[in-house]
Amino acid sequence: MSPTADQLAQRLRGTLAPTQLEVLDESAAHAGHSGSNGSSWGTHFRVRIASPLFTQQSRVARHRLVYDALQEFIDQGVHAIAIEVL
Repeated sequence: MSPTADQLAQRLRGTLAPTQLEVLDESAAHAGHSGSNGSSWGTHFRVRIASPLFTQQSRVARHRLVYDALQEFIDQGVHAIAIEVL
């Protein structure tokens, strides 16, 4: 079963305590592309996030925190995560 935007958001809330968070499933826009599972959901996500844990962290470190929090979902088939740190 492919993960949902709500599941990713719940994990990010629990791990990074964001002050702003939006998780969008953009899988339908990637139908037929690499990593698509044919269902038009659950493979390509956009994360817009602000967190106090990002303070004085480099861009790479901020992205690593997000990827680390979502690793379980990546292992389940999430192909792409576009991260926008607010």
